[in-house]
Amino acid sequence: MDIAIHTTFLPHDDPEASLAFYRDVLGFEVRKQVEYGGMHWNTVGPPTQPEVNIVLHSRAWTRA
Repeated sequence: MDIAIHTTFLPHDDPEASLAFYRDVLGFEVRKQVEYGGMHWNTVGPPTQPEVNIVLHSRAWTRA
């Protein structure tokens, strides 16, 4: 049986630093930059794996 993860959500405290790390250090491509209802998130992923998406979102989303 094969298991594949297509999307994962990673919280961050600094959106600029987070995006810079995944884009500039790891070489991931920026796929989407979304702002909706006061929330903002970026979707990145490796250029050779278009089916894999990492959603970088504010840690505030995970606080109750």
